[in-house]
Amino acid sequence: MYDLPALRPATEAWWAGLAAHFRRAGMRGVPDRLSRSGEGPDFWLAPDLLFSQCCGYPLVTRLAGRVTLLGTPCYDIDGCDGPDYCSFVIVRADFPARDIADLRGRRCAINMAGSWSGHHALRLVAAPLVDNGRPAFEALVSGSHAASTDAVRAGAADFASVDCVSFGLLSHYEPHRTDGLRVLARTPAMPGLPLIAGGAASEADICGMTQGLRAAFDDPALAGARIQLGLKAVRFTGMADYKRLSAALEHLEEQRIPPFV
Repeated sequence: MYDLPALRPATEAWWAGLAAHFRRAGMRGVPDRLSRSGEGPDFWLAPDLLFSQCCGYPLVTRLAGRVTLLGTPCYDIDGCDGPDYCSFVIVRADFPARDIADLRGRRCAINMAGSWSGHHALRLVAAPLVDNGRPAFEALVSGSHAASTDAVRAGAADFASVDCVSFGLLSHYEPHRTDGLRVLARTPAMPGLPLIAGGAASEADICGMTQGLRAAFDDPALAGARIQLGLKAVRFTGMADYKRLSAALEHLEEQRIPPFV
């Protein structure tokens, strides 16, 4: 999910290590290379999906009961606390806003409608600004967190809600995309982007992936890749850990906080 071009060698090295540990745990048919053929619920529900990382929003909605949650990575990046993360509401450094209320009537960039960090987390912090069921903001869909930062920097949008891990990695590896931006606010902490097994994974596969993840995060040979990716540890979470996210979505519906797109 954080596959920046500059990080692809580290991502490939991390997968090679994971795959090796999956095989040592007894799994068969583990591919040598990652597939980057798509994303979104249709991709995560593909019958041949073995292992992936997804957004928490589809995990508790369309994917619920159809994939297996394996765990949640812990990132050594500002805005993260163990397996939890948040979104940064970003504006241009010279933009005259002191808090969320100052954004009323402004234009926001949203990476995609089905994103917790880029869309629904913003609905949560903007709830007090909703007027008679009407969104407080004009919105444009950028397609990615990186594109949202570009839109804010270029003035196509006044602000955006950006996953703190995305913002931290962009700041380090593609600083031209975050220079001139500042963090106006942070959204409430939620469980981060989960690691999942595909719906066809067997109990043996799930056991092998769990063992393999534990071994890969302990493997000193993979420390360099983990550091580059910002990975610190893995927490073997369960769906109960994501109830906070489900409860937040239920609150948005109960309070009739409309989507922005």
